[in-house]
Amino acid sequence: MANLVPYLTFRHGEESVRFLTEGLGFEPVAVQAGDDGAVAHAELRRGDAVVMGGSGDGQAGDAPGLYLVEEDVDAAFERAVSAGAEVVYGPEETEWGTKRARFRDLDGHEWSIGSYQPGSGW
Repeated sequence: MANLVPYLTFRHGEESVRFLTEGLGFEPVAVQAGDDGAVAHAELRRGDAVVMGGSGDGQAGDAPGLYLVEEDVDAAFERAVSAGAEVVYGPEETEWGTKRARFRDLDGHEWSIGSYQPGSGW
């Protein structure tokens, strides 16, 4: 089963997380700080809705992205590349025991695909 989750780039780190919780009623599932103290990654849930975000990794710039949950990351990545996607990075194992990859579609939208289910915590 595929699940699509928006990935936001936070310009204001902790303040952005606070806005999502206080302003929109999301509950933090996981918040990870980077070495510089900025929000490196956050997952927030409100009912069935999940949003992820972070201060960015230098690859996506300020543009929001999309994260598609896929059981077979390798096959999904190959389909996207065969259809014309621009590779950002190929399938790789993460330190959390999941797999991920990233590409841009024909319109320049950045997509991450991975086997991790956001909103479930680490």
